[in-house]
Amino acid sequence: MSTTADPLATLGSLPGVADSVDSVRKAVDRVYGHRVMRRRSTEITSEAALRGARGSAALSGADWALEEVRRRSDFGVEGEPWTVGAALRLTAECGQLLSVWRQSPLRVLARLHLVAAGGGAPEDAVGRPRLAGEPADEPLVELRLPEADEVAGRLEGLARLLLAGSEAPALVTAAVVHGELLTLRPFGSHNGLVARAAERIVLIDSGLDPKSVCPPEVGHAEQGRAAYVGALESFASGTPEGVAAWIAHCGRSAELGARESTAVCEALQRGAA
Repeated sequence: MSTTADPLATLGSLPGVADSVDSVRKAVDRVYGHRVMRRRSTEITSEAALRGARGSAALSGADWALEEVRRRSDFGVEGEPWTVGAALRLTAECGQLLSVWRQSPLRVLARLHLVAAGGGAPEDAVGRPRLAGEPADEPLVELRLPEADEVAGRLEGLARLLLAGSEAPALVTAAVVHGELLTLRPFGSHNGLVARAAERIVLIDSGLDPKSVCPPEVGHAEQGRAAYVGALESFASGTPEGVAAWIAHCGRSAELGARESTAVCEALQRGAA
C-alpha cells in the first residue's frame, strides 16, 4: 500500500490506467450525448438496471437470457431465481444509498448484503462481516479466504480511504472497491453481487455515470467468467501490474456497459424497443 496521502490517485499513474480512464470517459460521453437520452433517460436507466442485474447474476451462476429475467417473477425461490432476484434488488437499491455511502460505506455494504441475502440466509449472519471460522459461499472465486480479523482491518482501511476523498478517477476508485470486496469476501454469501453493486455506486456517486446508464456488470459478464476471475487474481496479487490489469478489465467492462446502453438508445430511436 502506498504511503502517499492519496494512494488511490497513485494507482491512476500505473501503466495503461490513464488510457482506460480516457476510453471509459469517451464511452460514457457517447451515451449521455445521444439525442434519445435527452428525452427518455428514465427508460435508458431502467433498461440499464435490468441488463446490469442480469450480468451480475450471470457471474454468480444464474446465467439467464435477458427476456427470461424480464418475464419471470418467482425470485423468492432458492437457487438461481433467488440470485437473479438479489441482483435486481441490489440494482434498484444502489441509487437510494448515495447519501449514506458518503458518510458510512460500511453501513451501505451491510445494507447491500441485507438486501441480497435477507430471507435466504440465517438472520444472525445477514448484514454483518464474517466471524472467525465462518466460511464464505462464493464458488466463482478460489482465492485464499482472508481470516475475519484481516477482513475487518481491510474493510476499515477501505472505508477510511473513501471517506478521506481522493483525486483518483472514478474508474480507479470503483475498481479498487470492487476488487477489494471480492478478494475479502467479507460476508457469508452474495459477495460478488455486493461487490459489483458497490462498484456501480461509486460510478454513480462520482458523477461519471450519475443516471446509472452504463452498467459495468454487463461488460464483466460479456468478457466471461474466466477473464473476470483471472483479472481478480491479478488484483489480489497486489503487484502494480496486477492492479493495473484489474483496473483495465473494469474499464473495459464499463465501456461495454456504455456500448449496451448506446445500442438501447439507437433501438429506441428506430422505434424498435
